[in-house]
Amino acid sequence: MNLPNRLTLARIFLIPVFLAVVTMRIKYGDFIAAAVFILAASTDGLDGYFARKNKQVTTLGKFMDPLADKLLVSAALIVLVELDKLAAWVVVIIIGREFMVTGLRAIAASEGVVISASKLGKWKTVTQIVAIVAMFLHTFAIQIFGFDFGMVAMSVAVFFTIWSGADYMSKGWHLLKKGDY
Repeated sequence: MNLPNRLTLARIFLIPVFLAVVTMRIKYGDFIAAAVFILAASTDGLDGYFARKNKQVTTLGKFMDPLADKLLVSAALIVLVELDKLAAWVVVIIIGREFMVTGLRAIAASEGVVISASKLGKWKTVTQIVAIVAMFLHTFAIQIFGFDFGMVAMSVAVFFTIWSGADYMSKGWHLLKKGDY
């Protein structure tokens, strides 16, 4: 078990901690939840950095890293709906895009093609993380910015989610047109 894989597993293990903080409704819970989410999200960049730097890219890491990302973001989005801070349709778009791209990658892999993360996909991830944190710091963000920064950030995240999903589909369309699926 190398350091990058440990960081990925730490991200997964931080999800229940994050959810516990959110659901306990403690004083400053939104700040603590945002901090735990930021800590968990930061392991995403670190695990990839160390894996490449130390030449420790593993099959487990290739599988677990994107799964950990999807679990963390999905958990945060679903709890935001539960807290009535976010409309469910936003979550359906974001999680639906993840299923679509994951399915496309599975089809590509069956054809021996690897679809790596694109720059748009990375921007999608960054905008989603910023939006989720902003949604948890909603009241504080309004005081600082004077407007609902969380909803603006989430709108940007939805835009990048749709754009990057369309980009992946347009690049992988030839795999789907074969009709063998």
